[in-house]
Amino acid sequence: MNEKTAALLHQLVDQKIVPGVSYAMICQDDIQTEVFGNKQLVPTVKPLEEGALYDLASLTKVIGTTTVILQLLEAKKLRLDDRVAKYLPRFTDQRVTLRHLLTHTSALSGYIKNRDQLPPVELMAALYTLKPAAWLGKKVVYADIGLILLGQIIEAFYHRPVQAVITTEVLRPLGMKASTFTPEKKQCVPTELTATRGLIQGEVHDPKAFILGEHCGSAGLFSNLADLVKFAKWMLAPQTIPGVLAPETVAMLYADHTPTHDLGRSLGWDLRYDRNNTPCLYHTGFTGTFMLLDQKGKNALIVLSNRVHPSADNEVFLEWRDKIIATYLAEKD
Repeated sequence: MNEKTAALLHQLVDQKIVPGVSYAMICQDDIQTEVFGNKQLVPTVKPLEEGALYDLASLTKVIGTTTVILQLLEAKKLRLDDRVAKYLPRFTDQRVTLRHLLTHTSALSGYIKNRDQLPPVELMAALYTLKPAAWLGKKVVYADIGLILLGQIIEAFYHRPVQAVITTEVLRPLGMKASTFTPEKKQCVPTELTATRGLIQGEVHDPKAFILGEHCGSAGLFSNLADLVKFAKWMLAPQTIPGVLAPETVAMLYADHTPTHDLGRSLGWDLRYDRNNTPCLYHTGFTGTFMLLDQKGKNALIVLSNRVHPSADNEVFLEWRDKIIATYLAEKD
């Protein structure tokens, strides 16, 4: 099953592009999984083991925050074209909508001085001051700010930190028992070795998420391969675990939801198309994680790596990731 894709994933490790890989390929009722390589290279080499927790980075956006927002949309507590300012009074711009945030078309721009050194209250206050550029709604520019603001909207409804809401409303109902925002260090695959934080392990790599902590909806989730297989299987057949999202809500994700409906993004998720032009949901994480879901064919690809270990300067991984996805889309049944 998907031999060319699997071969490329092995080459990632063989050519030392990443320390190790945990992957799963789902094809209807069949699942192919492998775990190989190392979890750590510095200060000592440690082999990768099954069950290791990865910093999912931006996969947090789609597994967690997007899913909770979709629940609120289903419950008619939100509408897609509502203004953000309706729910976040401190966000004063009246043009930006939830759709803009979910599709990365909000054009929110501006320089925040010393962004990665600000305390959480000051960072959030600065994010509220950002204004949309002239291309609002006309172009996709991927950014964290939209999902951070959506996390704040979730907090406005639940009166709890967004990461606590994700845990109770998504992770627990789906049986993702290993997934957590507060992992044990020794269970985690380390990410970058930095001058300021040393070897980052068991703490979120993303600077904004590190500052905002439990109030961050854009990153912070740690999970393992088995839990992401649970999530993917549910997304392919949402009726199997009722009460999280209605099947029709998941089905409608496989369409372009940008304001112009031609910019190639769904709600939260990116879109990719296979050789039959079937839409697939796709998302990546900065740390070296990515996931692709094909509900029509009941296929999924989950890849977990720590491509930022020991250094985040690893552009070659991005080229390989694109090659792996293209191969998988051409090869899957």
